[in-house]
Amino acid sequence: MFKKVTQKVAKQMDPKGELVPVHSISDQDHFRLLCLVRRKRKARFRPLPSYRRTEYRLHDVLLPAEEKDSVESLLPSTDSHSPREFTTTGSIKDRVDGSLSIPIDPAEVELGGAASMSKQWHVKLEKKHILVRKLEALREERKINMKHSFIEQLRKARQNLYVIHETIETCEEARYEESTEAEAKLMAQLYAKFSAKGTTGSKQSITIPRGCTLAFRATQLTIGEAAWGINHLPENNQPTFVSDGFAHSEVDALEKEVKEKCGILSQLADELNVIIVKSIKAVMRDRNLLEELTEKMEAVLDDSDKCELTTQSPDLEVLLSTLRISPRCDILSLTEAISYTLDAFSELTQDQLLLLLESLEGKIVPQQLKLVRSLLEQSAELSTAAGLLSSFSERQQQLTTALLERSGAELRGSGAAVRREENFPSLAALYAALHALRCLTASR
Repeated sequence: MFKKVTQKVAKQMDPKGELVPVHSISDQDHFRLLCLVRRKRKARFRPLPSYRRTEYRLHDVLLPAEEKDSVESLLPSTDSHSPREFTTTGSIKDRVDGSLSIPIDPAEVELGGAASMSKQWHVKLEKKHILVRKLEALREERKINMKHSFIEQLRKARQNLYVIHETIETCEEARYEESTEAEAKLMAQLYAKFSAKGTTGSKQSITIPRGCTLAFRATQLTIGEAAWGINHLPENNQPTFVSDGFAHSEVDALEKEVKEKCGILSQLADELNVIIVKSIKAVMRDRNLLEELTEKMEAVLDDSDKCELTTQSPDLEVLLSTLRISPRCDILSLTEAISYTLDAFSELTQDQLLLLLESLEGKIVPQQLKLVRSLLEQSAELSTAAGLLSSFSERQQQLTTALLERSGAELRGSGAAVRREENFPSLAALYAALHALRCLTASR
């Protein structure tokens, strides 16, 4: 739920998408002013920058100051660059009712249902930032400690480093609430009248403390032997989307990427496949396990010789112990495939992961993959999508419809599906997740 709040805040505060939402409330302390972060590996389902926390701030990797701490002087104070306050509020309420009557001589069946959803939030925010020119001035006063172990590791791995220079934080305690209710009824008139009615509902809320970082901006550092500085021309500029949707070549590039990243998953020995599938299913059920395994896989890719593949989770222990004893040349490509799959999972909601898990158990992942591909290829109404949906059973249609709607696709009454340009990344992440799951379960 925290991720939902931060995404809403980032979108409202900066519709251009330059503000980066913080995804985990437990990590928010690592995304404050002057914290050092690393950018996550690129993927076509993640067109906007996404960053990984580190355990360091800028002053941790600078050589000691000769006089007073010049880094602290960068932080906002009561001068003209003091924090600015904003408030964001929202309330969404929807209700849908429907019924269906089917005459089947000599019986009649009537189905009915209603669903409602509501979301409410009120968040008071403040913007804190450090002027880039002040960071430029700091580099004349303080040098990077090139012998710092963190800097040495980054240099060896040739990884980029970024410093956070702007944050959006809560001014006071905030609360976000989300509730859903659903009601269904079944009435059948056979030789005797039968009726049944059921209701279900859920309510979730989260309280966000004062001073919590919700979103941030970061700028890239350049580090050399004699000096460091700020990269004013960010790398990996995002493409400009044309008004008539994504080109077919963009979908082809996505398909090429997922095949390259996940191809090894379809070539595993049966014993290893069982181990990986067990862990994959576990992380789909538990977001905490998903974050833990993601960190482990990233650690292997950063430095497989020094990472510790240990865990307290029995669902991950066998996989990590298997990787621990495998030759380095064998585990890197496998780890990259698992890491790519987990990155795609991270872009999906927990509801989507549970729906995917049920789809996996129901063996309809290949059909869903084909359906999502058809949505990505075009931006108009799709008879192809309608035809694929109609081939599913009622429960399979419900699963697939829920998956698509949570990725921004719209299902019309005729069964045709529509997707908008801005929802390409969400559908691309779903496509990558489905492709990985198909590779793991193909011909097994």
